[in-house]
Amino acid sequence: MNGIVSCLEARDLTLAHDRNPVVVDLNLQLPAGRVTAIVGPNGCGKSTLLAGLARLHAPQGGQVLLDGSAIVRLPARELARRLALLPQEARAPEGLTVAELIGFGRQPHQSWLQQWSSEDRRIVDEALTAADLHALAERPLESLSGGQRQRAWIAMIIAQQTSLLLLDEPTSALDLGHQLEVFELVRELADQGRTLAMVLHDLPIACRYADHLVAMRDGRIIAAGPPGEVVTRDLVRELYGVDCSLLHDPDSGAPILTGMRRIRR
Repeated sequence: MNGIVSCLEARDLTLAHDRNPVVVDLNLQLPAGRVTAIVGPNGCGKSTLLAGLARLHAPQGGQVLLDGSAIVRLPARELARRLALLPQEARAPEGLTVAELIGFGRQPHQSWLQQWSSEDRRIVDEALTAADLHALAERPLESLSGGQRQRAWIAMIIAQQTSLLLLDEPTSALDLGHQLEVFELVRELADQGRTLAMVLHDLPIACRYADHLVAMRDGRIIAAGPPGEVVTRDLVRELYGVDCSLLHDPDSGAPILTGMRRIRR
C-alpha cells in the first residue's frame, strides 16, 4: 500500500444473469477507510454486486469507478494492485502451506524479470504478523481450523497490498469463535486505513463490526448509512419478514436485535 486511500463507487449499475436483472440502477460509494457491510435476504443481489464491483461481472448498464476511472478500462495487473477480492468459496491446491498461499498475493507486483524479491518476503512476513499466523506459516492450509484458514486467505489479500478489500461472506460455515477471529482482523485492517466491503447474512454481526451498512432487497438499496441510524424495526421487517425489539450497545451504539420472531404472511 502506498498510503493512498482509493474511492470505489457504482453509478446507475445494472447487473444481470441470463438477461434477467439482478442489480438494478444501483448507486453506491464505499466510505474510505471504513468497513461496509452489505446485507439483505437471499437472492437480493449482494454477491452479484460485489462481483460487479470487482469487475468479475460485466455490467448491463451503468459503470463502476475506481478513483474516477471506469474499472473496465484498467489493465488487469493495475486493478489487482489496487483492489483485492476474497470470493465466497476460495480454494487452494492440496499441500499448500500458509506462507505459500500468502505469497500468491504478491503476483500482481511481480514480473518475468523479477518474480520474487526481498521486498516480497518482507510483505509476506508483515501479512503473517497482521493475521497472527507466524506460528502456522509452514503448516499445510488443510490442517488449520476454519478460522485460521480464513485468516490465511485474508492475509493473502493483505499481501496484495491494495487499499480496497472486498470479502464475500468471509465467515460462512464458521462457528462463533472463528467468526470473531475474522471480524477482529477486518476491524484492524480498517484501523490501518484500508477500505473494506463485505457481504454478510448476519445482521446483528454486521451492526457490531461495520461502520456503514448497505441494506438490499430485490436488487436495489433500500437503506444505507451508519447501522445505528438505518437499522429500525421497519427495516428488519422489510428485509427479512421478522419482527423484533431494538436495543443499543451502551459502548458502541450498535443496534442489538432482541425478541426476534417470524411474521406470518
